[in-house]
Amino acid sequence: MTIGRRNDPFTAYNFLVVILDSGSEIATAVKRIDRLATAGFSECSGLESTIDVEEYREGGNNSAVLKFPTRAVTSPIQLKRGVGERADLWVWHNGFMLGRGQRRDGLIVLQNESREPVKIWAFYRGIPTKYRGPTLAASQNEVAIEELEITHEGLALVSPATSLSSVIGGVQSAISTISELV
Repeated sequence: MTIGRRNDPFTAYNFLVVILDSGSEIATAVKRIDRLATAGFSECSGLESTIDVEEYREGGNNSAVLKFPTRAVTSPIQLKRGVGERADLWVWHNGFMLGRGQRRDGLIVLQNESREPVKIWAFYRGIPTKYRGPTLAASQNEVAIEELEITHEGLALVSPATSLSSVIGGVQSAISTISELV
């Protein structure tokens, strides 16, 4: 143990978002994360999942209700960024409104102070379910912000050293198994 060395938590402002065509080679994307980033986002939220629980009231056991895990539910990911010249988020969302949209996989990458990936969340088969343009007000001097909400079919937290293609493959396999059971 080194004396005087601190192990501080990572800062929340140092992150990248990468959105890829579904089925693209994600493992190679990790090596080029900084060049593939989909513009700079000011905020990313919704990296969460919940396990639903089914309750069972066992006859004769009045002191407890048994609880069994059933399925995992993920929240939509919300991305916010300043409006610039690029219209890629709108184009992706509008493609679905016109019936020609394509699902996409993505990575949300938390970086340390040296801009090295330390945590990576991968989502699978994302759909841009909500686009919100900026609120425009002549009396304010704030940056115009656009928002995109992405609903997806799986979320995984992976180590930067892990092959992301194997993680996405595992998420795809789990979704296929669940589909077959339903």
